[in-house]
Amino acid sequence: MAPKPKEGKAEVTAIRWPRPEVIEVDLRMVEPAELPFEAGQWISVPFGPKTVRAWSMLSTPSRKGMLTLSVDVAPAGMGSQWLRGLKVGDVVAFKGPTGGFVFNRADPRRAVFFAEEIGIVPVRSILADLYETGFGRPAILILWARDPSWLLYDAEFRSLARRYPGFTYVPAVREAPAGWRGETGEPAQVIDRLVHSVDRLVVYACGGGDTINAVRDVLVKKGMDRKSVKWEKFW
Repeated sequence: MAPKPKEGKAEVTAIRWPRPEVIEVDLRMVEPAELPFEAGQWISVPFGPKTVRAWSMLSTPSRKGMLTLSVDVAPAGMGSQWLRGLKVGDVVAFKGPTGGFVFNRADPRRAVFFAEEIGIVPVRSILADLYETGFGRPAILILWARDPSWLLYDAEFRSLARRYPGFTYVPAVREAPAGWRGETGEPAQVIDRLVHSVDRLVVYACGGGDTINAVRDVLVKKGMDRKSVKWEKFW
């Protein structure tokens, strides 16, 4: 059972920019000292009585007392501007954990993960948690981006695939640059080519709403039950 959301406070301990539009923020829990959560969940930061912004954890539950967020700040909205202004030592008030985009270990079906750009954040948390806790079953990650520079955490997933033979990583981009050796095309086209059978398959998809709908439609046409596509919409 997922932990119930609670009020919390955490201190910013580090800030990184893996690319100009993406910020990573490390948070050390202050109150409470630890925040139990399930990989794939998120926290929400209030910006007024009825205004909040929700961001998924990039980190895994095993990092006791620490959280890492990874956020695309390109939209330049209220939350993006606030994140850009954070400094080490700032205290962040939030509520969490929240969200049902979590992996069901009791499900015997083959797992395919699909992520679109910054939608990789909760999927990264799930996969890192699975493999660092002895998950021995095969799984596939299809990570799609407009171009290779948006394949976030690409090196990490390539390393994971080398270390765990049961894990397959497939990067894909809209248009192939010179020397590209991965998949190309729109998300639905890539899924259509790579997923040959939906028998005993469960799919976890995260990204934009239009992309999730297109991916799900392709899988349903192949015979998949719509409920077998678990999704988290980021925009």
